[in-house]
Amino acid sequence: MVRVTRRAAIALGAGVALAAAGGTGAAHAEPTAENLRYQGYRPEDRSLPYAKYLAERTAPPQRPVLDAYDGPATPPERIPGFADLPRDLAPTGYSAVETGYGQAADGVIWVAAHTEMPGVTAEMWDWWFRWHSVEASRYKLWHPDAHLFSDLVPSRPRAERFGYVGTVSYVDEYIGARLQQLAIAFLDPRAHGLTVPDDQTVVFGRVGSSVAPVDLGWLAHQVRPIPGGAEMRSRFHLRHYGLHPPDLAQSARAVQRGAAADPRDLVPGLDMARDLLLHCGQEMNHLAGFLPELYAEFRDQA
Repeated sequence: MVRVTRRAAIALGAGVALAAAGGTGAAHAEPTAENLRYQGYRPEDRSLPYAKYLAERTAPPQRPVLDAYDGPATPPERIPGFADLPRDLAPTGYSAVETGYGQAADGVIWVAAHTEMPGVTAEMWDWWFRWHSVEASRYKLWHPDAHLFSDLVPSRPRAERFGYVGTVSYVDEYIGARLQQLAIAFLDPRAHGLTVPDDQTVVFGRVGSSVAPVDLGWLAHQVRPIPGGAEMRSRFHLRHYGLHPPDLAQSARAVQRGAAADPRDLVPGLDMARDLLLHCGQEMNHLAGFLPELYAEFRDQA
């Protein structure tokens, strides 16, 4: 894995954003119809077969997330390192901190969120990550307040269990009050040391910028059964920098939508961690509320 410094990430981000824009003029070009970013559904979206699942507002997170959001940051000595992720997200047991945010001694930004999901299974979440990224209207179901745009670049057939592995999801969304343009490359969790029993799943990915070929960190969502449904244990480790192959077409599309290429976004801090905790708690709890019904209706749809 290529490592880059924080300063290099900022410089590279600014340079690639300018290159993708093709100069300042291209940044102001009108987006095409399939490249529009907007909140919620427009009248023409309401005819979609799953439009009935779009809520006016995102459901609030569960109490542990609200308590952690309102409380202090987790002390550095209680934050597990990214190398400990296979143990942190072991198939059984719990970690010392299941919900919280903080900054480790090495500067890494960390978020953990626990969500209970009645009636939900791991299979439903594997299906969701195959199904939702292909168009923004599906992605918006997940967090109608914050999700604005989604596009998918597949690199392999999506038939196996982890059918989203090998794809890159390009999304525009608000984390707190800040608009983020992200590229999330989904990877096989087993290839990175995580154990995934048949009745569980782990959604694992590299989080980067849509505008610059800079990787910012890692995410993992473990789903495992509990009585009456499932629980999700989410983890984010940010400021683990690296590089990914540039996709100038996607970078240009991101800039065309109206780039949110603030170099500060490449150096997330505690404020971002706290906002990400709330965002994750909201979207996971919100989707879990109707995922069983959505899955039953559309499970055979590509």
